[in-house]
Amino acid sequence: MAETHNLQDLQHQAAVASKVYVQRDYNSGTICRFQTKFPSELESRVDRQQFEETMQTLNNLYAEAEKIGGKSYLEGCLACMTAYTIFLCMETHYEKVLKKIARFIKEQNEKIYAPLGLLLTDPIERGLRVVEITIFEDRSIGSGR
Repeated sequence: MAETHNLQDLQHQAAVASKVYVQRDYNSGTICRFQTKFPSELESRVDRQQFEETMQTLNNLYAEAEKIGGKSYLEGCLACMTAYTIFLCMETHYEKVLKKIARFIKEQNEKIYAPLGLLLTDPIERGLRVVEITIFEDRSIGSGR
């Protein structure tokens, strides 16, 4: 619970300097994928490789969520047979992966981004259109300087 307080402290105590938006990448069609190009606004804030790894992992997780396999097919068949009431009792594969993505973003914020005065916002909160990165003015809150 103490880790969560650090994120909350960052959100409430530090002033927002600016926000950076990482747009969707539609080069491969309409699958949920975000650009991995490093934003120039983050140049002095976070390591380029770390940022690209985070974005690539997010893209891989969204690809996993949208993957159509036997499990997804079975979920669809069960849904049709039960007039979709099956989803009152179980989560879909997509919902499970969205929770996994939320945990990943929270973990990345706690371990990497919050100590640098940055905060990633889960793309689901922005309609899967962008990854919002908030830049806070006071970097000393997260880093303990």
